[in-house]
Amino acid sequence: MADANQQSPPPQLGPVQFLMSNKLETAMWLSRLFTVYCSVMFILPVLGPYAAANFYQRALLANALTSALRLHQRLPRFQLSRAFLAQALQEDSCHYLLYSLILVNSYPITMSIFPVFLFSLLHATTYTKKVLDSMGPNSMMFIRNLLDKLTSNQQNILKFIACNEIFLMPATVFMLFSGQGSLLLPFIYYRFLTLRYTSRRNPYCRTLFTELRILLEHFIMKPACPAFFRRMCLSSIAFISRLAPTGV
Repeated sequence: MADANQQSPPPQLGPVQFLMSNKLETAMWLSRLFTVYCSVMFILPVLGPYAAANFYQRALLANALTSALRLHQRLPRFQLSRAFLAQALQEDSCHYLLYSLILVNSYPITMSIFPVFLFSLLHATTYTKKVLDSMGPNSMMFIRNLLDKLTSNQQNILKFIACNEIFLMPATVFMLFSGQGSLLLPFIYYRFLTLRYTSRRNPYCRTLFTELRILLEHFIMKPACPAFFRRMCLSSIAFISRLAPTGV
């Protein structure tokens, strides 16, 4: 009698059923995979420089789509208000929606595609594991091992992304003086960088700024460091510190 009353576990969904039952997550997963593909085709321009430039734009547009979907998932009820805008600007997905729109028409450089590529790769990893689980607990162990290695290096990858975010700021200034960027690009990108600095969910940009400052101060305080170089670095540190957002 007790056995008859026991409920059997729900049947496991197959991969197709799993994907169709999570349409928004699946759409973001596919757009992230497409971003990864386009990023790789840009970084490794096997089809030539013209095709690589097209893949650069496609990667950023696909990332913009992913970020918009993620932002809609986080804030489903759109409101045309200042409070909603302030809340949206606190979301990492909004940051990278702006990032993609800022750089999509700029001169393509590899440094600007790495954050998009690596974030898409990291986020796609989690959902890929779920898809593999729907195929069976021991399915495609080779891919599972690769995903596990990627996950184990997540902290280093996030630090590398933050490093790219930081050093892309002087790169935009260099692009301006070399005639490859617009006058507004450094100012708009500075706004993006302040959003990353104040991010609540991803402190790596703020942490890396601190680590770089400590490292540079340690280097310039050595007796072998020339005095003029020390003064120049201290002035640069003070200038950058004044630009940093307050109240973080």
